[in-house]
Amino acid sequence: MSGKLMRAVQYDSYGGGADGLKFKGQRKYQLMKALVDIAGIKLDGSGPRMNILVTAASGGVGHYAVQLAKLDNTHVTGTCGARNIEFVKSLGADEVLDYKTPLGATLKSPSGKKYDVVVHCARGIPWSTFETNLSDTGKVIDLTPRPISMCTYVWKKLTFSKTQLLPLILIPKEDKELKLLVKLVKGS
Repeated sequence: MSGKLMRAVQYDSYGGGADGLKFKGQRKYQLMKALVDIAGIKLDGSGPRMNILVTAASGGVGHYAVQLAKLDNTHVTGTCGARNIEFVKSLGADEVLDYKTPLGATLKSPSGKKYDVVVHCARGIPWSTFETNLSDTGKVIDLTPRPISMCTYVWKKLTFSKTQLLPLILIPKEDKELKLLVKLVKGS
């Protein structure tokens, strides 16, 4: 898997090394923190089986989310355009949805699985689309929060809903997860 993580760094034109992660990789670091701290992903594969959806899975952060999620005991579904389906599969996604098709627009898993976690890297998908596809305690981690995301977050908290929309607003700092991320990218 570390080879694929290196490929992801090269794909993002970080020069093929880990040097740019502290500056250019802050969003990916925030993503890793969210997957570990919010979603409960174990980067050593020891976590419980989970179903994860990654929107915009072929994008700059989405392709990284697929790879990080696959480090654990997860079933990953990714969304992308038709031309990137094979790329997302090569990253380890178990299922891939073309977001331009009727099934892809609904975000329904081809296997019928409900999502425990959604890593939302795109824009323009309403909460109602996610909500119908979430498990009873499903969470949507919104990496591109807008004002409506904040309103939905507050509403879900006030109503004690088990399903949650979690806008990702984090400030990264140097810690063990960043060191692990650099180690994974270096392939050691």
